Amino acid sequence: MPRVAEPYASFPQRSRGRLYPEPESLTRTTFQRDRDRIIHCAAFRRLQHKTQVFVYHEGDHYRTRLTHSLEVAQIARSISRVLGVDEDLAEALALAHDLGHPPFGHAGESALDQSMEPYGGFDHNAQTIRILTALEHRYNDFDGLNLTWEALEGVAKHNGPRPADATPGAIEAYSARHDLELHTHAGLEAQIAALADDIAYNNHDVDDGLRAGLFTVGDLRGVPLVGEILDEVAADHPGGDESRRIHETVRRMIGAMVEDVIDASRQRLEEVGPANVEAVRSHGAPLVAFSATMQAHGEGLKAFLHERMYRHHKVNRMASKARRTVGELFELFIDEPQCLPEEWRARCDGPRTLSTARVVADYVAGMTDRFAIQEHRNLFDTVLWR
Repeated sequence: MPRVAEPYASFPQRSRGRLYPEPESLTRTTFQRDRDRIIHCAAFRRLQHKTQVFVYHEGDHYRTRLTHSLEVAQIARSISRVLGVDEDLAEALALAHDLGHPPFGHAGESALDQSMEPYGGFDHNAQTIRILTALEHRYNDFDGLNLTWEALEGVAKHNGPRPADATPGAIEAYSARHDLELHTHAGLEAQIAALADDIAYNNHDVDDGLRAGLFTVGDLRGVPLVGEILDEVAADHPGGDESRRIHETVRRMIGAMVEDVIDASRQRLEEVGPANVEAVRSHGAPLVAFSATMQAHGEGLKAFLHERMYRHHKVNRMASKARRTVGELFELFIDEPQCLPEEWRARCDGPRTLSTARVVADYVAGMTDRFAIQEHRNLFDTVLWR
């Protein structure tokens, strides 16, 4: 089993347990079982056809929610191993963190949130909790995956404590049954998963943006850290193939960020000296974080990507179509819930009610990009009648 050496780690044998008690496995820790349940659930498989930035038909080599989640998990395990905390819990949180995303990335979430505004809004993190605690139907004795308290806490709070006046209803409702202590920080494994998400997201968007021709290597030379590494790679491999240089640049950027997180976090942990995971939770700030210099570099890279990639007209056009697709599907289903598949229709109680809105949001959020496109075509394209 992985080495968990530090007293401030989350120890599987000290887990606060599951909402529904189950016999322990003879071959796996509680956190390993959490990870395995996530990997085997239907929502995880659907990530294969959910957008990161580019819609699936734009090309086969761009990141999807699934490949992104796997990359986050790899980075999270690496950091956890060096810091001496539980790799399996960090991996489980990394694999679960995007389960609640609707189709078409942030454009889809924005559209669904707007459609759900009269009914409490939509939040992908809260939707992940709904999936993990209610929407997955795999086991005879309970709905959801019945993950450990630590896994659900990490999903709910990986970006920090949840203020009482800004906690999505799904998270609040579950916490009322299985108190996730929303006012505190999560354990180190969740904090690591959150930073691993940032590292993977920013660096691999550089790779995808270059691959898509949204910007050039030359455009990146003025970006802090990226430009320096580009120059190093060019000096080390003069005249080399550009695609290999790009890969090497991204590889070194990830390495630099991972090493910075490890060094900066070790320093914080040494200064604070938390005696256990409860001390981590009660500390007033995250203990896993970048150095101030790397934080500034990351913000510079995000600003570049926001301007040159996320606002690019090609991405804007995809986002516009995505918002219309999601919005129109939601409006049709909430007005005519009889158009939903039988198992979903049975949960509705009439047009435009709060209950029906929640069912429709669950249905639309669970769609893959290609299924949403096909459903929209089936429902709105009258040419298909011919």
